[in-house]
Amino acid sequence: MDWRDTGILLHTRKHGETSLILEVFTPRHGRHAGVLRGGTSRKLAPHLQPGAQLDLSWRARLEDHIGSFTAEPERSRAAAALGDRLALAGLNAVTALLAFCLPEREPHPALYDRSEKLLDLLDRPDLWPLAYLHWELALLEEMGFGLDLTQCAVTGATEGLDYVSPRSGRAVTTRGAGEWVDRLLPLPPVLRGEGEAGDAEILTALETTGFFMENRLAADLRDKPLPPARAALIARLRARG
Repeated sequence: MDWRDTGILLHTRKHGETSLILEVFTPRHGRHAGVLRGGTSRKLAPHLQPGAQLDLSWRARLEDHIGSFTAEPERSRAAAALGDRLALAGLNAVTALLAFCLPEREPHPALYDRSEKLLDLLDRPDLWPLAYLHWELALLEEMGFGLDLTQCAVTGATEGLDYVSPRSGRAVTTRGAGEWVDRLLPLPPVLRGEGEAGDAEILTALETTGFFMENRLAADLRDKPLPPARAALIARLRARG
């Protein structure tokens, strides 16, 4: 059993004296693990940072074995992230969330494409927070918890959408909210691809996506807590403001 693919390195852990277990996200083979012999060497270790783009070959005697990788670095994203605290927090959040929620060995090519493009924006702090918000929406959609923000769940209206129902993930107008308004989540314009997308508005939108990340996505994964890296990103974005 063998294959070759490109992939984003999600994380590593030591295996024996000189090897590493890599966990990667690839377009054709999804989240996949394997042993990299000599991964702790001076030649390879500097290139094996989360977010790195790797040319990967995987081989195993049987398909359900962990198998072994050979890996050639294509490009590192650590340099772009290390010079900026927000970028580093973003890199950690993206890789941690992918490792957290992706089923093992299940392809998600559309999400892979969005993740790769997002990580390639790490050196653009003017664009990155909005791109990250859109990525979280795409992640929820890909995992089966997408939000429907096109029309009011109560009245059917397509304008004046101010809230999101925490139960259904659908938009609601002020009129449709009625006496339930205090129980609804905010729907800032940026969440629908409108408005100026300032940091404050993006933070409000991330509170709403965060509700569904925690109460739908994480709950579906046997109530595992969300990776702390997401909260660290929110804190860093808030500090920037």
